[in-house]
Amino acid sequence: MTIAAAKACDYFWIPFKTDCEELLGRFQLTESVRYEEFAAIWRSMDFTSVFHGITTHQERRAFTRLAFATVYDYFLPPYSFQIRAGALYTLYGLYHTQLSLPKEKIWIALKDWVHIQKFVSDALSCQHLDVVYVYRKLESDKVFFYTTMPKQLTFDAKRRFLNKDINEEFQDRSARVAELVNTDTLEEIANVQGHYERIKQTLPASSSISVTLVNLTTKLLECALEFQQWQEKNAAAKNKGSGAKAKKSTQQTESSLRAELLSSIKSKSYGHLSKASKSRRHRQVEMDTSVSGTDHVQDFTTSRRSRPPSLRARTRQNLGYKGSGRSDERTQHWLLSSMEEDKTAMKRSQQRSRFKW
Repeated sequence: MTIAAAKACDYFWIPFKTDCEELLGRFQLTESVRYEEFAAIWRSMDFTSVFHGITTHQERRAFTRLAFATVYDYFLPPYSFQIRAGALYTLYGLYHTQLSLPKEKIWIALKDWVHIQKFVSDALSCQHLDVVYVYRKLESDKVFFYTTMPKQLTFDAKRRFLNKDINEEFQDRSARVAELVNTDTLEEIANVQGHYERIKQTLPASSSISVTLVNLTTKLLECALEFQQWQEKNAAAKNKGSGAKAKKSTQQTESSLRAELLSSIKSKSYGHLSKASKSRRHRQVEMDTSVSGTDHVQDFTTSRRSRPPSLRARTRQNLGYKGSGRSDERTQHWLLSSMEEDKTAMKRSQQRSRFKW
């Protein structure tokens, strides 16, 4: 992998991870593991176009490996069964829509082989034939490349990806009580309870003495179901509260943005003046924001009335024009600024003497 391809992978990793989470999040909302539901979401998002826009062959191949490695993380525990099924469907779609020739294979680490086989066996026992078919299809096409590491080992510390936190929304809720009180456990407890009752009957003591409850298995099952219902209600209330809080914060953000926009418009309108050109700087007016609008108009009109005289008026005044009211006479005139009435100013004051041989 070249340096340019590595930089491209670093640049596209976070956006692609975001798109994958969006795809899997929409698939999670369907509450189904059917492939037709996933295919409809894939087509609506046009997820095939993730490979478009990369021109060079090396960058395309590096991005394909990055895509497989990113989706592969969602195919393993601790994510829920539905998310893992969606990750398997995503790998299936990315493999058949990639633009690299020959096609890149999906790397599977040997340490993850047990988790994958357990996932397939669970899907087969639950009759999720879509999941089993997609996995068997990939396996028959020799898509998987079994390796020691799930990603290519590199010694460049700068290419260590950040943001590798596990998405909690894709995980299963903690079901320790349900795992503890399962069918096998209840059956074993019932057998022990029956054996205890039989031994107690053989003893000379009274049969009314009992150390354990009579219907222990039934009461354990009722407690487990009650805890599961409480957990579901708590999760629903938490999601509802977070949604209302997010909506309220969104409204507050919109109102604050509107207020900031209005204040910026007012400050630009009343607090700043456009810079005048060099030829009009004598007409520029300094604005005082502490006064009202009528005072602004009055100051502007008075400044226009008391502006200095023009260049033509100043020139005539300095050259001693008749209407200027000046009585003194100038002894020498500037030829370029002389008046039309002064014809003698255009003539030379002294004649140059000729050289005599």
